[in-house]
Amino acid sequence: MTAQRALDCNPCVVWRWTSCAPDAPAQARTALRCALVELDFDCEVISDAVLAVSELVTNATRYAPGPYEMRLRRTATEVICEVEDHNPRIPEIPDFPAEAPYAPSEENRGGGLDALCALLSERGRGLHIVHELTNGAWGFYSQASTKIVWFALPCTRGRSGPR
Repeated sequence: MTAQRALDCNPCVVWRWTSCAPDAPAQARTALRCALVELDFDCEVISDAVLAVSELVTNATRYAPGPYEMRLRRTATEVICEVEDHNPRIPEIPDFPAEAPYAPSEENRGGGLDALCALLSERGRGLHIVHELTNGAWGFYSQASTKIVWFALPCTRGRSGPR
């Protein structure tokens, strides 16, 4: 069955993993890339989606118990990518800046190595990245003992989305 036909039957599991899975974000990127290529999304949309899912999978495996699942489902206007974990708590959503994220600020200049390390910290940027990559089309919801984080990919005809 092709991914196109499978998506017509809500939702389609793309990948399942546990906390023991080696390099889960890389495996999620590969699985999602393969599904989106088969669904005929263009390269730019695929690149943004695999980066966004990498952030969501990293958060799930870092902060929530498994097992985990990545699914795709279709609505009339979009394909939704969902990442499910077994922590129903919705995290506190960080404030998103009005200006471009991560622009240098004067108060962080000249602060030495500690200030540079704080500025370049890898933590705390994931949801900002997802927000930018999806143009704000993402969110969370809880069901019983699980949480689902999702983002939407618009469906348009031609090489920018599934037919």
